[in-house]
Amino acid sequence: MKTGQITSAGEASRRRLLDAATTEFAAYGIAGARIDRISASANVNKAQIYKYYRSKDELFDAVFAEHLDVIVETVPVTGDDLPGYAVRLYDAYLLRPELVRLATWARLERTPTGDLYHFMPGHDAQKIQSIADAQARGLVDPGIAPADVLAIVTTMSMTWSPASPMYTAHKDEPEAAHKARRTALALTVQRAFTP
Repeated sequence: MKTGQITSAGEASRRRLLDAATTEFAAYGIAGARIDRISASANVNKAQIYKYYRSKDELFDAVFAEHLDVIVETVPVTGDDLPGYAVRLYDAYLLRPELVRLATWARLERTPTGDLYHFMPGHDAQKIQSIADAQARGLVDPGIAPADVLAIVTTMSMTWSPASPMYTAHKDEPEAAHKARRTALALTVQRAFTP
């Protein structure tokens, strides 16, 4: 009985820790994040943090992987609906802007070139296969490699994300603004990849 209570309390502490670390890393990046602030925000002492994660880098990895899993699981791609995929990503970034911030920090501080998600082999295999299948059925322009189609559509979906050099959308903006962006995004993706 007592072990279950400790496990439950430990899981609650770990959840608070990951949530606090998400906020800290999204705001300050890996180098700028401070374990003291994470500890205070999570109400978890530093010794406990280092019991779960051996270093600040390992804690960032856990946070980043968790958020990537959320996007991969909640925003599936189907090659026959690339416009819909782009719009679903747009909406996911509105609800979870920290993912884009975490990815941006990872790109800046960790992986300046190559696959940002190299630590998750096969993370995009199903998406790429879905696009290749749609190309084989004549639904998507076959002149562009499936991995490149995925990269371009994903980047287009980030046009108004926290990584945008032009304008970052916010979930509290009028719905009409979001609707106009979704329409423009879907239309642009459709025009770009329809054979």
